[in-house]
Amino acid sequence: MKAEPTSRRDRRDSRWDEHRRARREQLVDATVAAVGRYGAGVGMDEIAAEAGTSKTVVYRHFADRSELYVAVCNRVAAQLTEKLRAAMTSTDHPRRMVAAAVETYLAFLEADPELYRFVVAHPLLDRPVDADPVSTLSDLVGDQAAALVAVALEQAGRDPAAAAPWGHGLVGLVRAAADWWLRTERPMPRAALAAHLTDLAWAGLSSLDPAGPTPEEKK
Repeated sequence: MKAEPTSRRDRRDSRWDEHRRARREQLVDATVAAVGRYGAGVGMDEIAAEAGTSKTVVYRHFADRSELYVAVCNRVAAQLTEKLRAAMTSTDHPRRMVAAAVETYLAFLEADPELYRFVVAHPLLDRPVDADPVSTLSDLVGDQAAALVAVALEQAGRDPAAAAPWGHGLVGLVRAAADWWLRTERPMPRAALAAHLTDLAWAGLSSLDPAGPTPEEKK
């Protein structure tokens, strides 16, 4: 019996891999939609129903609930980091950069607070994961902020060694305040919170701009 050509098997494997990737993305879409419908405490039954399938089929594409959770977190992380990168590179003025980043982060949370709660509350985790997606997201954002702060420090003739702790510290500041804001049902408008956080962050970062803020920026 003649063996099947390797190239034909490779094409078949490639088509199956593409199908699996597409199906996994559809299940992530369904999970995000289920979170929007049922809230951050959504369960696998609701997720499967949203996907129009059964839990058995979901587990054909994700080894367990934790793997699905990580996939959703990776989706959210990619979306948020893209938005933050665009915001922080939209201006070369350090204070405006901080303000844009804070506003973008808060706007992302406010647009879908249940999805954010889902990500930070770990509702589907049934085992430890190799890397905490939330910590990884904070690290990614912190690294991005640190890189931009380093450029600003160098332009100001300063030692860029402070960039890493400043960048990651800024992320921690905003995240902690944002968590409080959502937990207390947003007791102030987003714009007010963004202004408060920008003022607090800028108290430490203002040395990046020897000229100081303009009158308009102080408002």
